[in-house]
Amino acid sequence: MTEPAYRGRLAPTPTGRLHLGHALTFRAAHERCRQAGGTLVMRNEDLDLARCRPEYFDAALADLRWLGMDWDEGPEMGGPHAPYRQSERTGCYRAAWERLRGSGLIYPCRCSRKDLQRAAQAPHEDGGEALYPGTCRPDAPGGLDPRDWPDEPGIDEVCWRFLVPDGKGVEFEDGGFGRQRFAAGRDFGDFVVWRRDGVSAYELAVVVDDAAMGISEVVRGADLLLSTARQILIYEALGLSRPLFFHTPLVRDGEGRRLAKRDRAASIGSLKEEGYSAGQVLAMARERTMLEA
Repeated sequence: MTEPAYRGRLAPTPTGRLHLGHALTFRAAHERCRQAGGTLVMRNEDLDLARCRPEYFDAALADLRWLGMDWDEGPEMGGPHAPYRQSERTGCYRAAWERLRGSGLIYPCRCSRKDLQRAAQAPHEDGGEALYPGTCRPDAPGGLDPRDWPDEPGIDEVCWRFLVPDGKGVEFEDGGFGRQRFAAGRDFGDFVVWRRDGVSAYELAVVVDDAAMGISEVVRGADLLLSTARQILIYEALGLSRPLFFHTPLVRDGEGRRLAKRDRAASIGSLKEEGYSAGQVLAMARERTMLEA
């Protein structure tokens, strides 16, 4: 049997300028796709219209091209899986939400951030996020009766959470970090798939998009290893084939902290303006991964 053609993707979130960590991850995604003779998709993950800016996406395209990357499908060139902007794919996410709601695998949650912060006894995930205490689960005293659930996402001031099967093991072989094992209810709790402001959450949107666009391998940073475990549950719930995963090391600053977009000094654009070459920027990114060890 012939193996399916490799399809990879570059998926920047335009909330700021790309930094060294993005350079390392997107370079790995580009190289793995080109080495496999595959098709590379550019996707604009502009779900959060309050924070995303078109100029940041334009800057991301310019920075990636400067680093020597190209792609075969995307917002500026089209392709068979358009649209390639998440802000234009709400209908796809809504259809997935309806399937999950119909299966009883998600539920409405009225808890605010303050409510969750007050749950001081709740254990925390590795990323520092408190495990959801289950306040609004359908079988909890504070939960809504399914007969009273809203028929639309993003109304009645509720978000929607995925009902994780407590104790279920989630395993996958990661191309960068090897075998990964997580336990639902211990390593992560019921997570948000639809925000109270009416926007699909990242976990649901990327599963829907990667499946619809035929992505065969997802390449991204190691900070999303736990997200991969959550997303595998969504793939299973929707009856979708999951892709392979390859996570890259995180790039750290001089203090050993993970880079963020607010660190303008480490942005690709600022380094380019200072006279660094593309090769020097990529070498700098690789060197800084050693700080994680």
